[in-house]
Formats: sequence, structure tokens, C-alpha cells
Amino acid sequence: MAGDNLTDTIAAISTPVGGGGIGIVRLSGKDALKIAEKIFVAKDGKKASDFKTYTTHYGWIINSFSSSRVLEFNKSNPRTKELTNSRTEVIDEVILTVMRAPKSYTKEDIVEINCHGGIVALRRVLDLVLENGSRLAEPGEFTKRAFLNGRIDLAQAEAVLDIIQAKTDFALKIGTEQLKGALSQRINVIRGSLLDILTLLEANIDFPEEEIISVELRGMREKLEKIDAELKNLLETSRHGRILREGIHVVICGKPNVGKSSLLNALLKEERSIVTPIAGTTRDTIEETIDIRGIPVKIVDTAGTLEPRDLIEKKALMRSRKEIDAADLVIILFDGSKRLSQEDVFLIKKLKTKPAIAVINKIDLKQKIEREKVCGYFKNIVDISAKKVKNIELLEKIIADLIYGGLVLSSESIMVSNLRHIQLIRKAQKNIAKAGKSLDNRLSIEFIACDIREALGSLDDVLGKRFSEDLLDKIFSEFCIGK
Repeated sequence: MAGDNLTDTIAAISTPVGGGGIGIVRLSGKDALKIAEKIFVAKDGKKASDFKTYTTHYGWIINSFSSSRVLEFNKSNPRTKELTNSRTEVIDEVILTVMRAPKSYTKEDIVEINCHGGIVALRRVLDLVLENGSRLAEPGEFTKRAFLNGRIDLAQAEAVLDIIQAKTDFALKIGTEQLKGALSQRINVIRGSLLDILTLLEANIDFPEEEIISVELRGMREKLEKIDAELKNLLETSRHGRILREGIHVVICGKPNVGKSSLLNALLKEERSIVTPIAGTTRDTIEETIDIRGIPVKIVDTAGTLEPRDLIEKKALMRSRKEIDAADLVIILFDGSKRLSQEDVFLIKKLKTKPAIAVINKIDLKQKIEREKVCGYFKNIVDISAKKVKNIELLEKIIADLIYGGLVLSSESIMVSNLRHIQLIRKAQKNIAKAGKSLDNRLSIEFIACDIREALGSLDDVLGKRFSEDLLDKIFSEFCIGK
């Protein structure tokens, strides 16, 4: 990370840039309080260096133009002269919060300046903080310092990003559990078992006259099998963890005027798409992200498959077909009040190799669709009325069941959602398997010990017990600057 130095005091705007009620400029480092003292005037006249930890203070951020700035006090109204001095500019009225080391997010002194949320005020305060001895933080540097200073491990640091990027309540809960250390604790238990095995092996390597008896070898094999099962259980959660982290891509397709836009609105529970009885109202794809039973779903309403009347519709149809090809799941919508058309058959054939749900819409009208033909192509079929919002919850359940494979998840589940963690756990599992095979084939214990060390190293990489600067740069570059 360019410019990274733990001796520096860093600063950044930690709230989204733009108009808002409150905006926060955050400082972290040994000079955070010293810098705050230069630019903050408390209403009660106290100095920032005297503020106790976990306290907030009302006052003003000022810019003093005097080359030798002297604070002036009087008993009735401390620092009044400074605020009214012609050489002093008041930047903003603020609340300043102090969190002293080591009980802070970074285990360093932290000062947070709660300003008015306008971009001009925030920029002015940040510029003043930088002019007085701090430097601009790199992306994720506050969290990186929390890791380097030992407050959290690397898996917990990455969970911070999962929380920030969570698209559903369920994903948020999983991220919070990982930040609390649920995954780290599980990994540490497995590490402890591996260390016990490695200690026994290395003792025999160092003292070869004390041979490992067969009972200990059998016990070692049982331990390896148990560890392998633990790692396998973690990996079994990875598919669902990735879904919660990244979401899935669902496309609604069907012929014109079949009710695609009405279905999108019903799933969104708001009027997002224009609905009219005129075929071809939707002339381009419309994307929204929704929460379906804890799953972040990017749902796309596509243009109907009618013959394009102009260049715009031609491009819209090309985009619709690309969306269908890229989809994780397709909802093909049929008009239950009409017989199947050539366009319906065309879509049915196109979806032969795609995970799909057949949805028969307009069940509030007299049914004419040849249901047996639809049943012959699709396993998952649901009848709805998008207009009257009937059976939408049933459709959501079918979507969730298809994605989760019927697995019931709880917010207390330990899930592996990070691709880096998944790859490292797989690597550890392979090394455990190699160690077990070497043990069965009665190979030299040096080979077995080498495999165990490799497995331990992979788990250490998950927790950040060993790391490279390149790895940290890659991980924390995904964070925003203020975190």
C-alpha cells in the first residue's frame, strides 16, 4: 500500500461524499489529538489533549492564519478572543469524538470530527487536518491498521468489507458473525488439532530413538479424518456463502404483454416498470436488486421477443438475449389466458440447458394455455397473477429452494463466502488428504510432517498469521478510503 507507515497519522472522510445531515472526518495515529488541538475550539475551553476517551465535545473547527498561534483564555468565556480574532476563520460548527489507544478501532488514538454533511465543509475540514500534520489515508487503511495492530485477524478484517457491501439482512448477519470471529474460532480449533499432530511428529523426528507406537498412529489417522471432515463442512457452505456475498442474476423473459413488468413490480413491491396493455412497452432491460429470503437477487426485466420495429428495439432484443445467456436463473413467463405461441416455443427451446422456472401468469382470467406442454419441458412451474399479486410468495420460495437446494440456513451459520478463504481451505484439505495417504502407506514421518505444515500454513494465511504486502494491498484496495 503506497505511503503506508504505521508511524503516520492518517485522515479521511469516512462518510459518503455528497449532501447529508452529518459528515465525518476521521483521524488515527499518535498525533491525532495534537492535530485536533490545533484546529478545534471547544465551547467549554478545554484542550483536546485533555479529553477523556469515549467522550464527545461541542465546538468549532477554525483556521488560524497567525504564524505563531497563541490560545487566549479568560474565566468567563475561554477562547472567545481566538474566535473573534481577525486572523481566525471559523470553518464549521462540529461535534468532536475522542477514542484513545488502545481501545479504539485501530488501537491508536482516533479523533472523529462530525461536521455538517456538505461536501465543501467536509473538504475544508479534511484539508485543514492534512495541513496540520496528517496524511490522506489509503483505501482500507484504518481497517488495515486494526489488523496490523492485532485488534482483529485478517479474516475479520475482510468481514468488514462484507458488512459494508451486504445486500440483504441475512448477508449482514453472516458478515457480523465473521467479524465477531466465528470463522476464525473454527479455523483456530482446526489449527490446534494440526499442531498437536505436528508436535508429535516433530518430537519423533528430533528423537528418533523414541518411536511412535502404533496406537498413536491410529489416533493420528482418526484426528486427520476428523480435521478433514471439519474442513469439508466449511467448504460445503461456500456455495451458499458466495451467493449471499455476491447474489445471483435472475432474468424474466417472455413474449410481449405477458406480464413481465407487472411481475417485476410485484417482486419489488413497488411500481418500477411501466405497465400498459400495449405490447412492447418495455423497450430495454430494466435491472433492480431485491432481497428474496435473504438472497441478494439482481433481477432483470427484458424486452419481449417480438420482431424489432426499429434500431432501438433491435439493440434491446440483442441485450435481452445476452442477459438470458448470462443468467444464473431464468423465469419464463406465459400468459395463461392464451394458447402457446411460436415465440413461447422459441423461448422454451432456448432455455433447454438453463436453470429455469415456468410461471403461468393471469390465473385470474379464463385459462387456455396447454399446460401439459409446459409441464413436459419444465420441472418447476408456478401459477400466479402478477396484477393481483397472487402466489408471489410461492414463487419467491421456489426461487430460494432452487438456489439453496432445500438447505435451511440460520443467521448463526458459519459460512465461507470469501474466494481467498475457499481456495486456502481447499488447499489445506488436500494436504490433509496427502498426509493421511502417506500415513496409510507407512511413508517416512518427515513426509507426513511436511504435509501437515503446508496445511497449517494455508490456515495461517486465512487468519493473516503470515502475509505479504502485496496480499494486504490487494485486499484493502477494495475498501473505501474512510474505512
